[in-house]
Amino acid sequence: MDLPVEHLRTFAIIVEEGSFEGAARRLHVTPSAVSQRVKAMEQRTGSVLLRRTRPVSATTAGESVLRAARQIERIVDDVAEELERGPAGGALIPIVVNADTLATWFVPAIARAARETGARFEVLRADETVSTDRLRSGEVMAALTATREAVPGCTSTRLGTDRYRAVASPSFVAEHFPDGLTRAAVERAPLVEFDRHDIFQQRFLRRISRAGIQPPRHFIPSSAEFARAIELGMGWGMVPELQCAAGIAAGSLVELDPGAPLELPLYWQRWNLRSPALDRLSAIVAEEAAAALG
Repeated sequence: MDLPVEHLRTFAIIVEEGSFEGAARRLHVTPSAVSQRVKAMEQRTGSVLLRRTRPVSATTAGESVLRAARQIERIVDDVAEELERGPAGGALIPIVVNADTLATWFVPAIARAARETGARFEVLRADETVSTDRLRSGEVMAALTATREAVPGCTSTRLGTDRYRAVASPSFVAEHFPDGLTRAAVERAPLVEFDRHDIFQQRFLRRISRAGIQPPRHFIPSSAEFARAIELGMGWGMVPELQCAAGIAAGSLVELDPGAPLELPLYWQRWNLRSPALDRLSAIVAEEAAAALG
């Protein structure tokens, strides 16, 4: 199957821009020329590659083409850098990371990688349980995920274990849990969740009781503000040990079930592709994770 590099690049830009018109402006060609390139690719693959929605999106077949386009782009950028004609400001590497990791140890890792590789990074935020979808679609080159099984075309490396502890403010505990974690208290005490996909509080509740417990909920979709809301007494919640250990030690937070954290194994999945920038990024992430997670 012959898919010209320029057509693959056009396809990737269409997805990035969300429209044929946006891709045309970026490529300095007409929308008709962009459309003809996509039509030629669809004829050669025998598949519809794009959903003509707003914004456009890749079909299942299109996701495979997008992944190939991004991988070829990565190879071309690496060769150009070796020949000292790399993209101005370094190549762009898209990755996906969960909010809690971004709020704790990942930003120092990515800052170090930027210094040492000269690459630029686009960090997308997604829950660690669904981040592999971004890899599978070709949208990103690497992902921090809770899934050990590697996405096809990728490698998976265990980084360590993130630990979450159930915590609340001292005043909240005094008001809502004077007799400890009784079922009646847990049913009444408000909890804080990141969003409606947050599973950690539910895992903790299942540890307490197999029967369904549905306490009142607040939703705070930002990692730092989530922890701050708990510290201010809005409710209890599961906070990464890296975020709450200092508060527990200082007495501004109280652990509801001491010594029994919930554990989340973390894996680094990346394209199975030799790339100096991606290789160095992966090494740095593994080193920083080992230092932070133990």
